[in-house]
Amino acid sequence: MQVDFSLDQLGKRENGSQRAITLRYLGWAWPVARAIPGAGLFGFRNASAQRLMGHASMSASDSASIDTRRPPFDSVTICFHWVTVLIVLALFTSAVLSLQFTQDDVFKTILLQIHRSLGVTIWVTTAFRLLWRQTNAKLPPFTANMTKIYRTVVPMSEYSLYALLLTQPVTGLGTTLFSGRPFALFLWQIPLIPEDQALRAVLHLVHEVGAWVLGALVAGHAANALIHHFVLRDDVLECMAPAIRTPRHRAP
Repeated sequence: MQVDFSLDQLGKRENGSQRAITLRYLGWAWPVARAIPGAGLFGFRNASAQRLMGHASMSASDSASIDTRRPPFDSVTICFHWVTVLIVLALFTSAVLSLQFTQDDVFKTILLQIHRSLGVTIWVTTAFRLLWRQTNAKLPPFTANMTKIYRTVVPMSEYSLYALLLTQPVTGLGTTLFSGRPFALFLWQIPLIPEDQALRAVLHLVHEVGAWVLGALVAGHAANALIHHFVLRDDVLECMAPAIRTPRHRAP
């Protein structure tokens, strides 16, 4: 069998500082090339070139093993977050369903009782969540590619959500208190309070506007997380949901 094995030496570059050698082979010429003393891998004769290639290979291998993801939120913050998500969804669901019944319908009464009870629950949950955030929470740092505007808008939207989650239950409960009708909260019957229609109307208006703003903020918050996960392919959502984390490595 005849082997086509040749070394083509390229001419000097314009600055005359380097030479490049290319190795062409067919059939079983590759094992022959490796057997030639001094040829080395890929036919590099220069020892410094071999060291350079070895260093580059090692660097690529090392960098491929580096996990570039940020650490997630602490487990307590994650628990608070997803409990809040479930309660908020239940609040909107109960509110929308209650609108389908008349004022004296038994199902409306039950739904409003659930809605009010969840409102108190979300108030307590948010209060403890804020306390935890200011004391023991562990938050992942912003990534280097996040702009100043993004770093300003994100905390503003988060604290706006906290503010609404604290004020909505108050305005909603106030609307019920000053309506002049008895109502139940959890399993307790709340004593009747003198009716005040003017104050009730104001609180009801604030509660309705707040509900629309809260819905918009929640939708924007969710959309932002999904865009980061499916479009930008970063770890924003994964930091709050470690269960969906997938390995990501730095490109060599």
